[in-house]
Amino acid sequence: MTAHQVAAATEGDAVWPELTLASWQDSYATLHMLTQIVGKTRLALAPMLNHWWQVTLYVTERGLTTSSMPYGKHTATVDFDFIYHNVAIRTSAGQTRTIPLVQRPVREFYIEYLDVLAALGIGAKIRGVPVEVETAVPFAEDTQHASYDADSVNRWWRVMVQVDRVLKQFRGRFEGKASPVHFFWGSFDIAATRFSGRGAPLHPGGAPNCPDYVMQEAYSRECSSVGFWPGGGTQEAAFYSYAYPEPDGYREYPPGPESAYYDANMREFILPYEAVRTASSPDEILLEFCERTYEAAASRAAWDRESLERKGKK
Repeated sequence: MTAHQVAAATEGDAVWPELTLASWQDSYATLHMLTQIVGKTRLALAPMLNHWWQVTLYVTERGLTTSSMPYGKHTATVDFDFIYHNVAIRTSAGQTRTIPLVQRPVREFYIEYLDVLAALGIGAKIRGVPVEVETAVPFAEDTQHASYDADSVNRWWRVMVQVDRVLKQFRGRFEGKASPVHFFWGSFDIAATRFSGRGAPLHPGGAPNCPDYVMQEAYSRECSSVGFWPGGGTQEAAFYSYAYPEPDGYREYPPGPESAYYDANMREFILPYEAVRTASSPDEILLEFCERTYEAAASRAAWDRESLERKGKK
């Protein structure tokens, strides 16, 4: 990619760019598999943390990162670069390898990626099957996911940069236990979660191709979560917010922005991405949604808000 192309990719349209599902659905499905492969590396190497926080990826100035992962006496980082479109594997031993992100089957990427890990001495035992998808084709057999439109992927990442920025502002308003702003590669969404400090009833599980114990660990404590999902099926990109367990009266609570609503099938408040993107102040409408839906959970479930919330919020 030339310097001119990089500039166009990062500055070519609005700060909150358009992101319709039809414009990149095939590339989205392929990228979902690639992020699962890299995410499973972190699952294999990083020590367990509550709610599976050790497996997530994080938005960076160029793409996504695993952050530093231990292996043996060394550490390694795997980075997606959505400007120059490659995956870089770096180690504390001074080694670097890159794999291009191009149009090709997931199977080919997976084989090359494992070869690179082996060459670097990174012994990550990856279970080579995707999770949280209805049809779980093993990565080594996946020739159906082979699309990679660089412009579309870059556009999605630029949305993620904005979402990450605003959710970090929202996270800073809370003094209780809160997750990082992080990207879950299983469900392909970025989220920030607040906790009341109390336990929660055993989660029923039910995520496709995912053991129930995964969701049971994720939702072992009472929480309110907000995030962004780029769409799927017939649903376009949207922000979401939910509470677990959902308290009485939660779904009737006004979610703030006029375009926000409660989806009874998903059991979540929804704010369409397009409503945020086209708003006169996207940051304000998104923060309003975050605050109001959190208030729905905290007020209806009688959280100890006096001790949990930062005074002044700024």
